[in-house]
Amino acid sequence: MAPSRVALAKGVATAAAVFVLFGVVSGLVSSLYVRMVETTLLDYAFLTLTAILAGAYVVQRESLAETACSSSSSGNRCAYGGAAGGFLAVACPSCNLILVSLVGSSALMTYFDPLRPLFGIVAIGLFGGIIYRRRRRS
Repeated sequence: MAPSRVALAKGVATAAAVFVLFGVVSGLVSSLYVRMVETTLLDYAFLTLTAILAGAYVVQRESLAETACSSSSSGNRCAYGGAAGGFLAVACPSCNLILVSLVGSSALMTYFDPLRPLFGIVAIGLFGGIIYRRRRRS
């Protein structure tokens, strides 16, 4: 069954919102501040994939809700985890004042920065997994 125009519109709006919000906050899209960690192509790839998969998740969720499927809300935790992981994958560790004040910038750069690609892979896996699982069920 093809998704409705409303579901597609919500999905596109979600993808655009995730891309702009995560991109601006992390310093990838706008230069509101000087990012302390150098940007890489992997940062842009994770930002783009997270936004696209978030939009696809919303389209799928809205399509399931329109057909009155009882499992339309299942997988929300995976989607929230995917969004959080996607943000952590692109975020500048030393630019987050809360984390810097709690842990310290040297600890963030030593322990968190090398794990950012792993957060991105987990985020893509969570989004992709829930989308695939729902597609198989419908």
